[in-house]
Amino acid sequence: MPIVVRLDVVLARRKMTSRDLAGRIGISEQNLSLLRSGKVRGVRFNTLEAICKELDCQPGDLLEFEPADAD
Repeated sequence: MPIVVRLDVVLARRKMTSRDLAGRIGISEQNLSLLRSGKVRGVRFNTLEAICKELDCQPGDLLEFEPADAD
């Protein structure tokens, strides 16, 4: 998938666990884990906003576009 989730990197820089983040933004640890692993098909803007607000980051810090190799 060309969109890569970099949430683990931002969490590590902030020295925060995913459990702490999930509790602070009010989503389940399971849903946050699915987001971290890139196994979701979408993310709500209000969830993205809450993550960015709590981690003091921009959406571009969490999501990165890596185009597939053109054969």
